[in-house]
Amino acid sequence: MRTSRLLSVLLLLQNRGRMTAEELATELEVSVRTVYRDVEALSAAGVPVYADRGRTGGYQLVDGYRTRLTGLTEEEAQSLSLVGLPGAASELGLGTVLAAAQLKLHAAMPAELRAGASKISERFSLDVPGWHRGIESLPRLSELADAVWHARRVKVRYERWGQRKVDRVLDPLGLILKAGNWYLAARCDGSDRTYRVSRIEELEDLGETFERPSDFDLARYWQEWSEQFEKRMYSRVAVVRLNEFARILVPFYLGAVGARALRETDAEPDEDGWLTMELPVEPGEPAVGELLRFGGNLEVLAPPELRERLAEEIGKMGARYG
Repeated sequence: MRTSRLLSVLLLLQNRGRMTAEELATELEVSVRTVYRDVEALSAAGVPVYADRGRTGGYQLVDGYRTRLTGLTEEEAQSLSLVGLPGAASELGLGTVLAAAQLKLHAAMPAELRAGASKISERFSLDVPGWHRGIESLPRLSELADAVWHARRVKVRYERWGQRKVDRVLDPLGLILKAGNWYLAARCDGSDRTYRVSRIEELEDLGETFERPSDFDLARYWQEWSEQFEKRMYSRVAVVRLNEFARILVPFYLGAVGARALRETDAEPDEDGWLTMELPVEPGEPAVGELLRFGGNLEVLAPPELRERLAEEIGKMGARYG
């Protein structure tokens, strides 16, 4: 661990020039005292690193010195697939590993390429979670990632919808990050299932490995599962009239399912600009809340019971507000 950190110190100084002990400590997530010891160890090993005193001082390498110790470890090479997702890498327990791999790549680049790579990171950023979403607590994520990587069977206590808790023995096959939320694809009792990681309350490594199915394709599985999930979630169809503003709101309120229905409809707006179409909605009460969000910009025509339920709710709201 310390050897890797010493190399990180060396590469940081090589790539960025002069850095203070505080800056190095922040980058490496260690104390300033540890940085002092690491710099002393580098100097004792013959690395020409020196310190400038004063407010503008810091550590730096003698001009012209460059290390060729830029070989990636196995973990660092694996972490490069998350190079655009530093938050995800950190959640998986690979944050410092990814940082070390990036340092080594930068050190190995010619100066002109290194400048271009730095310019990209300065000008483009990827933020996965959607707006107005809280950050989930994921204390088991790094353990799950380790179980996925090493094909280790685990036992979990899982909170299903409705706050019912169940125990399951799982063969973890893959992790998926979707709109800021982590999901686990796992085989349970011979079938492949999906679990939301934030609902896993307890996890136990059973101390045994499993044979990963050779025909399992994580990307294909997730695509097929997502399509089936959308069909289950939006299993009801409502006939509605929407004005132009409501049609703008459909992708925001009903997501990709509503946007696709709007895009694929053959109907045309009438002379007043209202469009009549079939819109997928959730069954039961959730549909009422979804459609009330449109206010007076949408009218439900069918099914009759949904229209009546909306009218009842609107009546209550009208009475409350006078």
